[in-house]
Amino acid sequence: MRVIGTAGHVDHGKSTLVKRLTGIDPDRLAEEKAREMTIDLGFAWMKLPNNEMLGIVDVPGHRDFIANMLAGVGGIDAVLLVIAADEGVMPQTREHLAILDLLGVQHGLIVLTKIDAVTDPDWLELVEQDITGITAGTSLNQAEVIRVSALTGVGLDTLIERLMALLAHMPPRLDYRHPRLPIDRVFTISGFGTVVTGTLMGGRLNIGDEIEIQPSGLRGRIRGLQSYKQAVTTVEPGSRAAVNIAGVERNAVVRGQVLAFPNQLQPTTLIDVRFQYLQDVGRPLKHDAEVKFFSGASESMARVRLLSDEMLVPGSEAWLQIRLETPLALEQGDRFILRFASPSQTIGGGVIVDPHPVKRWRRFQSEIIQSLETRMLGTPAERVAQAASQPEPVKRVALQKETGYADQELEQAIQDALNAGLMLELANGLYLSASAYQQIIRRMVGELRVFHDSEPLRVGMSREELRARLGLKSATFNLVLASQDAVIEQGTVVRLADHTVQFSEKQEASIRLLWEKLNSSPYTPPSFAEAAQIVGEAVLYALIDLGEIVQVQPDVIFSADVYREMLDATLEIIDAQGQIAANTLRDRFSTTRKYAIGLLEHLDAIGVTKRVGDVRVRKA
Repeated sequence: MRVIGTAGHVDHGKSTLVKRLTGIDPDRLAEEKAREMTIDLGFAWMKLPNNEMLGIVDVPGHRDFIANMLAGVGGIDAVLLVIAADEGVMPQTREHLAILDLLGVQHGLIVLTKIDAVTDPDWLELVEQDITGITAGTSLNQAEVIRVSALTGVGLDTLIERLMALLAHMPPRLDYRHPRLPIDRVFTISGFGTVVTGTLMGGRLNIGDEIEIQPSGLRGRIRGLQSYKQAVTTVEPGSRAAVNIAGVERNAVVRGQVLAFPNQLQPTTLIDVRFQYLQDVGRPLKHDAEVKFFSGASESMARVRLLSDEMLVPGSEAWLQIRLETPLALEQGDRFILRFASPSQTIGGGVIVDPHPVKRWRRFQSEIIQSLETRMLGTPAERVAQAASQPEPVKRVALQKETGYADQELEQAIQDALNAGLMLELANGLYLSASAYQQIIRRMVGELRVFHDSEPLRVGMSREELRARLGLKSATFNLVLASQDAVIEQGTVVRLADHTVQFSEKQEASIRLLWEKLNSSPYTPPSFAEAAQIVGEAVLYALIDLGEIVQVQPDVIFSADVYREMLDATLEIIDAQGQIAANTLRDRFSTTRKYAIGLLEHLDAIGVTKRVGDVRVRKA
């Protein structure tokens, strides 16, 4: 399924053409019919001779309604740029063409309509020459000109034939399983509730799906779907869709919001963009200038920050950071338009390179510009690696969504990035850029270096404490920890590979004294507090971390050898008798109930045994 737009200054002529092609009048408002002028977006559809459904978005042509025009052209596959034969190229035609070029609309036809109103064939030739002149250097420079008359029907068959040929050579809309529906119309149907419409991109929608409206964050459920007035259970990307939403009130939804899956989109007020300033604006663009920002069906007042220029002259390109007055749901790769508010004028547009920059950038920073250029202009391997430059590893589908590559292109880019060392594939099909991976390692090593310097007698930091300091999810922390050699796991702690605990001569002497005490009464050893008085608490914790002493209770310790001996004996008794009581263990080692119960409670806690009444059995 495809969606095209009709653009140009010929308001009544465009609508007449759409009605003749589809049988549907896109001008639905009484004011539009009275003034014979398209004011708001109009929608129609038709089945082509090859049985493909084609949606049509008819946009206003008059400069007073450019904002409405911009809300309709963001999701189209191709355009019919309609020019009246009796009027020729108008200033608004040039503005529409500039907007289509800035939005990257690469496919289209030029429709020279109302040829029935022209009797001089030389005039038509002059108009076509003007069309060739204004389209030169734009995305429509190769567009074919089709002469038609909506009144007599001349040329309509040719138009449909050329349109089918154009659409047949266009790549299919990709399904990233990441649906987005920029909302261009909201209304209610009695008995059904809120209905929104738009051109679906990024993935399919199904009846019953949970959805979220951004940037408001309101959630609901899809109660019903229609595509081209037909009730359906699924809508594919690239189709016009009407979505009946349960759980969201009509007055809570406005044009410009986006329907998506929950937690899929994050609103933003700060974006990094590549911007093209139109040649005929007439004045430079200054830093911190106020503009109107348009993307998809949304708009907001905004301020522009020039990242690499003192000021921008007409006809140039630059990197901008735009601060939006209103939060919008935007994504990397989205196209946008900027306009001056007063006097109203389209000044340029471009592509969103980063919808969520980490901060407000300082100007004239070469490393920031380089990063943005790689994100936009790098090789496929560089771009896919940059898409994996996230705080957490990402799945293949996320790389595809960020880059927009088809399956085969994506696979090649991933392999090239892996072979070049730009990206790593971790377990479970997760990817992380080499730079992001190394940053995690550097932070991990840095945290442990500080810990070792402040706690030289500790073997290492607890795994959970290090994970929390790094702010990583458990799965990510485990994957990174297992994939490198700089940090070593030792029991429940982690340490740097080059870290060893070293005791002073005085501490070594106190440790020898402690071992004398432990060996003289191995099954009734000194308490933790008594041992700490001999060697000091820091040294005692170091011996515990090193595994030489086992602390089974806050005040009960054993040497590691004695602990293993008592553990083995406990399990032997259980295996022989089916159970063990504290008195049995006490008598076996001529110890006291304090030590016997302390050991058994410890074994319960670590999952070796479990208590049943007054005895212990093996834990299944």
